Amino acid sequence: MNHQVFNELDLTSLLSLSFRALIDELHDRLRELGFGDIRPAHGFMFKCITPNGATGIELAEYLGITKQAVSKMVDYLEKSGYVVRQTHPTDKRGKIIVLTERGWLVVKAKEKILTEIEGGWSKNIGTERMQMLKEDLSKLVFEENAGKLSSRLRPVW
Repeated sequence: MNHQVFNELDLTSLLSLSFRALIDELHDRLRELGFGDIRPAHGFMFKCITPNGATGIELAEYLGITKQAVSKMVDYLEKSGYVVRQTHPTDKRGKIIVLTERGWLVVKAKEKILTEIEGGWSKNIGTERMQMLKEDLSKLVFEENAGKLSSRLRPVW
């Protein structure tokens, strides 16, 4: 796609394409580090689990999916060594899902990779413009939601 085509794209398309490029690069690099079984949906779950764990109900509400879907996702991540179910600290009948050492390793790898990707983008458009872009997008997100994140907004992976 040449620059002329990009200039004709609407904002939604440009944001979607930049998000897709970031996510694709993140997951390519995670795969190179041995985390090829991680998917973007898992990252959303990890955001809810960190730092102290979460219940299945909390995860279902956060992700906007059923408890059954959360259970399947947790089963997969548990088998892959990223999470473990533990007895809930205040409700002995309940379970809480927490990250394992491998789970924390992928979270730390993700943070490092995203910092590097952002650094590359800053080199491409300039540090000042990158900071302005982040500030402008933050204003749009927070001002539209009275200064706080909407329950419909979820962090990205």
